Amino acid sequence: MISLRRLEQNNFVLVFFVTSIQSIPYILNSSNYNKDLQFLKKYANIYLLNNRMVLHMVGMGYRTLKTAVGAGLAIWIASLLDLEFATFAAIIVIMCIEKTKKKTLNTIQKKFFASLLSLFLGAVFFEVFGYNPIVFSFFILLFVPILVKARIQAGFVTSMVVVLHIYTVKDANLDIFLNELYIIFIGMGIALLVNSFMPNFKRDIETFKKKIEHKFSAILYEFSAYLRDSERNWNGKEILEVEEIINQAKSIAIQDVENHILRKLNKDYYYLEMREDQLELLKHMVKIVAIVSSSDLHVEQKEMFAEFLAYLSQNVHSGDTTDSSLHKLEECMASIRETELPKTREEFEIRANLFYLIFEIENYLNIKKKLFSRRS
Repeated sequence: MISLRRLEQNNFVLVFFVTSIQSIPYILNSSNYNKDLQFLKKYANIYLLNNRMVLHMVGMGYRTLKTAVGAGLAIWIASLLDLEFATFAAIIVIMCIEKTKKKTLNTIQKKFFASLLSLFLGAVFFEVFGYNPIVFSFFILLFVPILVKARIQAGFVTSMVVVLHIYTVKDANLDIFLNELYIIFIGMGIALLVNSFMPNFKRDIETFKKKIEHKFSAILYEFSAYLRDSERNWNGKEILEVEEIINQAKSIAIQDVENHILRKLNKDYYYLEMREDQLELLKHMVKIVAIVSSSDLHVEQKEMFAEFLAYLSQNVHSGDTTDSSLHKLEECMASIRETELPKTREEFEIRANLFYLIFEIENYLNIKKKLFSRRS
């Protein structure tokens, strides 16, 4: 039988492992521990991490789990009330659960009004023109433009199921009206309830922020090192990597915002936008850094600026230290201005490019300064 080692004394505790009935003989009869361990890793990883339950199964996320629970609960409640078409409550749950609370609320709103509209219009239409397929086809042709006009076309499928229920029983009485309303309320209510439980993305965003800051620090350090040594082997991969990290982090930050109904944007999203703007400046600087460092001419000012970049690379974080960095940059610029004027054209061009880099770094710092001004 498979033996499971304790992963870590306090933080990692294996809780349980569940898989299909066909897998049980394999686990019980296997004599190869490594194969068993691979099997566990492949099919399930359920453990307590830092006193928090983490569930991860192949093909199953948090949203899938909520959908499964919500759908089953909806059918159970609808069946308990002895409603006709009880399974439709589960379909509503499945169709209404979205990635975020705001999207779920928006979906429910559209599907609710579309279903309500189809319930009343469908009843009138069938009672007047009769219950036959041709009438149903004409109803769709007339109903879709109404949904589009009202901007609730997202509720088309749900509304058609409601109409088909009336068509199936061939009677638009009060009982069928109440039956459909109860199913709609149960399905959408359960969807709203289960989707009120959302994961907290704060820890994920903080992890992304640390990764971004680490990459920015590496880029600034490489700029500094490259100005001192043009033979240094740097392929600039950190720029591409941090761009991907920022995009991933922004996607999660938007999800976090949309999980708070009354919130528009949060400080984490503004922070990521700030880093995105700074990255654009760093991209522009790459070519100029390469031009400046390519010259074999020793220029004292180049070393001064490289020293400032090295300092800046050690001070990349989320805190507000831009004033001290700008002050140090001013000192660097003042020191450069006090040096002798360039004597050759090549030296003049290097100095001009250095001032361009200084200007860009000043903009880089001011972008972050604006972030903290916005917060205050």
